[in-house]
Amino acid sequence: MRIVTHLSVLILVVGFSVAGGLASSANAPQGDQSVKVIEMTAKKYEFNPSPVHVNAGTKVQLKITTLDRKHGFKIEPYPDGSDKKGEPGLVFSSKEDCFVIDKDAPAVVEFVAKTPGTYSFKCCVHCGLGHGGMKGQLIVEP
Repeated sequence: MRIVTHLSVLILVVGFSVAGGLASSANAPQGDQSVKVIEMTAKKYEFNPSPVHVNAGTKVQLKITTLDRKHGFKIEPYPDGSDKKGEPGLVFSSKEDCFVIDKDAPAVVEFVAKTPGTYSFKCCVHCGLGHGGMKGQLIVEP
């Protein structure tokens, strides 16, 4: 009888521990669920959508597809008009300066938007006469 009582107590303790662990993990943040994925397109001579709005503190993934020919995507890590000193407002997951967007091969640009402000982006692969006007904006809101 004593063994049965000890076994019952052990089962209850283990059961509550497992249930508590499951409840804790259910409330824990889930890795990539907090990533804001934004689908974009590039074509002569525009990015769509533009402007793009995100909240400060958000991990952002831009998935950019070209609709006509090879293009590029370049964005400064500091907000427009800043002195470009100190920590950047956008922290990228890769060191690329120009993200090339090939036909049938979307580019993925991933970063954390840390500092509110306006960030201008442009095409960085010469795409024709209107190339210089192929620009857009990312607006990081507080």
